[in-house]
Amino acid sequence: MLRSLPKLSPLLCSARTTNIPRFLANSLRFVSSAKTITRTKTSTGRIAMTTRAPIRPMSSSTVSSITAEDHVQQPKLLKSTDDDHDGVIVEMDQPMDAATFVLILRSSISHWKQLRKKGVWIKLPIHLASLVEPLVKEGFWYHHAEPKYLMLVYWIPETANTIPVNATHRVGIGAFVMNEKREVLVVQENSGHFRGSGVWKFPTGVVDQGEDICVAAVREVKEETGKQRLEIEASRWMPFEEYSAQPFVQKHDLLKYISDVCSAKIDGRYSGYSAVSTSSSFSDQKYYLYLNAGALKSSL
Repeated sequence: MLRSLPKLSPLLCSARTTNIPRFLANSLRFVSSAKTITRTKTSTGRIAMTTRAPIRPMSSSTVSSITAEDHVQQPKLLKSTDDDHDGVIVEMDQPMDAATFVLILRSSISHWKQLRKKGVWIKLPIHLASLVEPLVKEGFWYHHAEPKYLMLVYWIPETANTIPVNATHRVGIGAFVMNEKREVLVVQENSGHFRGSGVWKFPTGVVDQGEDICVAAVREVKEETGKQRLEIEASRWMPFEEYSAQPFVQKHDLLKYISDVCSAKIDGRYSGYSAVSTSSSFSDQKYYLYLNAGALKSSL
């Protein structure tokens, strides 16, 4: 057996290049890589050969190939910005199929939960309306809508939801304009509740989003006395006493209070509120604080 061993060496080497079964080739390679051969004599007088083949560590190329194959790609996350209340804001823009979106959304919520975020705001433009249903199924709800987007929200922690509700009020203005003749600027409406009633009222309207109340009052006066022919039938200067004597004014407490305030203002018995221009550290926008400046000065 020992004499034939050298003859096996070429056979072992050639086995790597011949077309033989894989398990046999692996076995031959294992034998050929043996570094130590131990000879022992058995009880029958035969010589037994024990081969010790050390286990070699895998090469760096082998490790690299395995790592590349078994590597798990990190999940994608929705791009977001932090708000001032431990929440995140997501502004969607790119189209995405619903299945992919849900996977990314779940990974993102898990990530935000680890960061101890609370509220999630997702601004969904109108061209991505197909993602509304997946969002609702994942627990989001409507917060508010504008002509070109829908805002949906989600509360992460298992605590009371503190996301503020959408604005539910609108601000209306009424401009009481008087000249030096004690005449009030009034209009008659061509549409709406007072159409055809013969009532003369002062200009009114709704403050636009982000508009200062004083600016809105000036705008409405200009619009209703010079531009809005579809809404206003007529406008005129009317003596204050004639205006306040209208049955419609005397019948409604709100209008009567306004008439009384204006009468006191005319006679110098009521100073009313003044718009004081102020600033804030929260933004560079100009603010107005409405207060009775005269009463404040006298109290100080």
